[in-house]
Amino acid sequence: MEKNLSLFYGLSILTAALAFFFAAYLYLWVKRQRVQNARILEVSQLIKEGANTFMQREYKVLAIFAAVMGVLIFLLLPSPVWHGNVLQNASMVAAYLAGTVLSAIAGKIGILVATLSNSRTAESARKGIKPAFLVGFRGGAVMGLLVVGCSLLGVAAVLMLTGDSTVLLGFSFGASSLALFAKAGGGIFTKTADVSADLTGKVELGIDEDDPRNPAVIADNVGDNVGDVAGMGADLFDSNVAAMASALVIAQSLTGSRYANLSMVFCYAILGLLASIIGIATARVGENSTPTRALNSSTYVTTGIFLVLTALATLIFDGFSWRVWGAAATGLMVGMIIGITTDYFTDDTKPIVKRVAHASESGAAFTVLSGVSYGFISALPAMVGIAVAALIAYRLCAPMGEGYAIFGIAMAAVGMLSIVGMIISNDAYGPIVDNARGLAEMGGLGEETIRVADELDSAGNTVKAITKGFSIGAAGLTVISLLGAFMSEANAALAKDGKPLLTGFDVMNPTVFFGILIGASIPAVFSAMLILGVDRNAQRMVAEIHRQFQSIPGLRDGKADAKPEYGRCIDIATTGALRELIPAGLMAILATVIVGFIGGPSAIGGFLLGNIVSGLLISLFMSNAGGLWDNAKKYVEAGNEGGKGSRAHKAAVIGDTVGDPFKDTAGPSINTQITVVSLVASLLSTLFVAFSIFG
Repeated sequence: MEKNLSLFYGLSILTAALAFFFAAYLYLWVKRQRVQNARILEVSQLIKEGANTFMQREYKVLAIFAAVMGVLIFLLLPSPVWHGNVLQNASMVAAYLAGTVLSAIAGKIGILVATLSNSRTAESARKGIKPAFLVGFRGGAVMGLLVVGCSLLGVAAVLMLTGDSTVLLGFSFGASSLALFAKAGGGIFTKTADVSADLTGKVELGIDEDDPRNPAVIADNVGDNVGDVAGMGADLFDSNVAAMASALVIAQSLTGSRYANLSMVFCYAILGLLASIIGIATARVGENSTPTRALNSSTYVTTGIFLVLTALATLIFDGFSWRVWGAAATGLMVGMIIGITTDYFTDDTKPIVKRVAHASESGAAFTVLSGVSYGFISALPAMVGIAVAALIAYRLCAPMGEGYAIFGIAMAAVGMLSIVGMIISNDAYGPIVDNARGLAEMGGLGEETIRVADELDSAGNTVKAITKGFSIGAAGLTVISLLGAFMSEANAALAKDGKPLLTGFDVMNPTVFFGILIGASIPAVFSAMLILGVDRNAQRMVAEIHRQFQSIPGLRDGKADAKPEYGRCIDIATTGALRELIPAGLMAILATVIVGFIGGPSAIGGFLLGNIVSGLLISLFMSNAGGLWDNAKKYVEAGNEGGKGSRAHKAAVIGDTVGDPFKDTAGPSINTQITVVSLVASLLSTLFVAFSIFG
């Protein structure tokens, strides 16, 4: 069995290398596509420079945070350095910093590829939907392959070098903490610009979404990259690492076929990446197909390949359990169901979006009320799906012995995230084609090209909503398994101190209930802090846009010599995002630490329970409501319910501006926040056992 584990370490490295080579091929293929339009090249360069400037400044701030955290980790984890093993603490710091660096690289890769692909997708749209889709999707696929390859390589390397799954939690915490701040910062940037551009352009002036007269339009396109590409890349890198880490921590704590369980985690991750490579290679828009159908069918193909390959592996390798395979398969199938139900609530060809668009004829209040209502309803299928997946996985694996039930839930999360290479490819496709649509308009490529770009963009919006639902669902299962990892770590510390072990968390225990109430409130406060950050920043940018329209002669009329000061809006979005990104994440981390030192492991168990349930509900509601409002606006802009400039259009734009920070700032950041506090709890469990007031 130990020999099998060494085999899978080697296969993990080889599969990651294969993903890197295929990503390099796709990158060079995209780069070979020519761009002739000088205006598109000029605007694309502005977007690239703005995105790189923001990332550079953001990473400087996060490097300081990582350095401070590195010192604290060295002093305290896994045990105080003056009591413990200096080498072990140094290993934890190295793993933490490796996680932050790889997460940062994931974001940087996303920016590099997206800013290369957007202009080429816009140019290809002149030839039709098939070539434009291929450029946009392959650009997104480069990021998908590299992010998953980096996560598999990082996890395998850390465990192979240290043999200690606790150190792996440090690697995961590095990835999660950077992802939390990158997603929050990028989300604040992108929605500051998007909300400001929409309110001043569409609502006040009645001009098009990407009209070059609007000073915020370049900042909006930059935001698509730093929020939806870099932020989401770091986020899904973190989710994949956290799912594998929690499964490996639990697998290492199990008795019996421990090496077989560790091997299964790596085997399924390897086969998931291979299935994604095949799915990406075969993605095409057929004769009678649409971009949405092509993206979804590629996901279904990848899912089918993964299920077949993992079934064959389970059949071939000794010690691999069909019960564990069933748990992983359940997680993946439930992920698909969550995606399909999300599609029903957010696709503009389905009835819900049409109802919200129709309600917009009566005014913005009805747009908001109907969107909020359907957003809450949309959370139910996903919450039920996560609950059912956890229950089935638990029941399937419980007969295998003590600890296997939680391992089953962890493997359901690994299964749900097994095709994350395809999920990230779909997700990164969205902002690439969104940028391409803006470039087509600013480059004056004509109505037919803009129509093609609009169709690509609409598919991107729908698929982005599906991938958000998928990643939130996976986060739900991951953090349930991280709760199991926390119990494993806490029980090791409790046994060492001769204290009673944790067997569960009784909600009638006042210490546990104290933790539940505090934990449940954190996602709401965290969301409010991020949305208020967007609000404050957008107000500053709107004032700047008004100043430019009033002070630059001929700008409002579109005279050739009247040039907007795009850089001023980019600077406002950057400065404000950097100011706002740290407090919300720090609040969540500090709340975990305070609850742990007050109530000990029992209170932390309750805290995590409350945080998980509340966080999943709010995150699903915000992501789905935001996607619903966005596509309702696009449905009206397509000529329905009065079309552009109508009362319904102005109301739908208001709904979209409310939904923007919901779906792209707070919503997707919450699942990272849940992961971060779960990892903080596991890493500090020894300290909570040793030092707590009521523990």
